[in-house]
Amino acid sequence: MLIGFLAGILSGAVGIGGGIVLVPALIYFLGYHQQLAQGTTLMMLAMPVVGLAVYKYYQEGNVNFKVAFLLAMGFVIGGYLGAMIANSLPSDTLKKFFGAIMLIIAIKMILGK
Repeated sequence: MLIGFLAGILSGAVGIGGGIVLVPALIYFLGYHQQLAQGTTLMMLAMPVVGLAVYKYYQEGNVNFKVAFLLAMGFVIGGYLGAMIANSLPSDTLKKFFGAIMLIIAIKMILGK
C-alpha cells in the first residue's frame, strides 16, 4: 500500500506512477519478475484509481477529453498487442528493454526542449 501511495503522489503531481514508479518498485521491493510487475500495475490502473487526480486537473481546466478519448482508444489496442509481445519475451530481456525506454525518455526530457 505504501508503494501505491507514493506512486499516487507522483502520478498526481507530475503525471507519472504506473510504469516509472510501480514496476521497478514491485521488482526490487517485492521480488516480482518483469511481466508480473507490469501485469499487476496494469490491473491497478484498470481500476478507477486516478479519478480524484483527473477531477482536480479538470477543475483547473487541464483536461482535454477529446484527446484523452482518442489516446485511450489507441492505448486499448496497443496495450493488448504490447502485452502479447511482453509475455513472449524472457523476463531479463523485457527488463532491459523497459530500462532502456525509461533512460531514453529521461535523457530526452532532461536535454531536450
